Amino acid sequence: MTAQALEQRELASVIGLEVHVQLETATKIFCGCSTAAAEDEEPNTRTCPVCLGLPGALPVLNEGAVEAAVKIGKALNADIPEETTFHRKNYYYPDLPKNFQITQYDAPICQDGQLEVDIRDERRIINVRRAHLEEDPGSLQHKGGSIDTADYTLVNYNRAGTPLMEIVTEPDFRSPKEVRNFLAKLEEVLEYLGVFDSTRDGSLRVDANISMVPADDVADDGSISKETLDAANRTEVKNISSHKGAEKALAYEVTRQKNAIQRGRVIEQETRHWDESRGITVSMRSKEEEKDYRYFLEADLPPLQVSDWKQQIPIPELPDARRERFREEYGLDEESASKLTSTKEVADFYEDVAESFDPDLAATWVADNLLGELNYRDMEITDVSDRLDEFKHLVELVATDDITTKNAEEIVLRQMLDDGVDPDTVIEQEGLGKADDDEIVDFVEEAIEENPDAVEDYHSGEGGALNFLVGQVMQKSRGSADPGTANQLLRERLDD
Repeated sequence: MTAQALEQRELASVIGLEVHVQLETATKIFCGCSTAAAEDEEPNTRTCPVCLGLPGALPVLNEGAVEAAVKIGKALNADIPEETTFHRKNYYYPDLPKNFQITQYDAPICQDGQLEVDIRDERRIINVRRAHLEEDPGSLQHKGGSIDTADYTLVNYNRAGTPLMEIVTEPDFRSPKEVRNFLAKLEEVLEYLGVFDSTRDGSLRVDANISMVPADDVADDGSISKETLDAANRTEVKNISSHKGAEKALAYEVTRQKNAIQRGRVIEQETRHWDESRGITVSMRSKEEEKDYRYFLEADLPPLQVSDWKQQIPIPELPDARRERFREEYGLDEESASKLTSTKEVADFYEDVAESFDPDLAATWVADNLLGELNYRDMEITDVSDRLDEFKHLVELVATDDITTKNAEEIVLRQMLDDGVDPDTVIEQEGLGKADDDEIVDFVEEAIEENPDAVEDYHSGEGGALNFLVGQVMQKSRGSADPGTANQLLRERLDD
């Protein structure tokens, strides 16, 4: 279709992803160099002849990386073939020390998988064409600007050789928001598998292929014919490193392409760089084709035969299954179950608490109180996982009425997180033991005596007056009075 014909029609975006996931292994994929960066690490020091591609150095495959790949294949319900092989992908770029990348070509370790994702309140299947193992290149540091404006660029090979899993989807996305949802779900699954650490720099990077097609060529179920896809010029956007970044980059690119088409211009088949600091994509080069990489078999690595590992290697309960179990086993609503399975660590923490207390009470304290306070402090559940016993003790103090819920939430929990102290220490320092009924009676008498206007309003039928007096009792007791008891005693005294 000509640009002039296309500009007259409503357009729809078609997006497919290549998601590069760093696998959580102790050493690199083909050598014994560590994958963990040391503090104040100097560039190009975590390297060896293998990951630098020096002459005569031979690769040895990391078994842990293969096991991680099999786990991902199982989680995606993908096929794992009888035999899988490695190839050399030949291209020249400064971050590639060998001038080729060891990857997989026509025999990837995982094929034809899928991931179910919530998109616009619907469950959608995103098809995964393939997922294969490869080595990470080094990293480029553009000095004095971005990729197109930098004064110069430095290369750091410390990352080179880190094991990667490249997960390639079908072009099943129709909007940037759908991409963001998919990446969040994929990352959640990978973390449950224990093969991925989202806190590691560069742990997830995305290349997105995007085309614009006539909207009426998209079927009601979202499918698009091969002829339509083949006729559309495809732009690849690189340097995307987060869910939010993916949505922003693709939203920009959709707008850019629509504007170009509406002006009668043809979309070039090219590779573009997402410049996050400026919020734009910039042209890097014309889009490579498969033949440009001159793939050939990696002779230094024998074929892998690991199809039987699919049965031998277990994977944990995945987030969707655990979410459903939480609803059935603990009677949680959908929102609470979702919060409490947001990460494996949160789910484990909740189940530890729910073993000792009512599931609803445990859910309130973990999902609402603890996660809310951690989020406010930009902390994660892993920052307090070693304090599980302290947290359970706090919940116990509330459950046994030894401390009011208000004081537990607003004073004890906050000081536990801010000062690193245990709940008993906070209670002793702040004098937060729960007031007995005799003490509350005294506070009630003081509140009535000191607030005659509120007493008069109460007798005049103003409902807010009682709440005000309860607040005065709570203030006098420093939160140690039970609000229900204070309310009851006030009514009895005022109605007498």
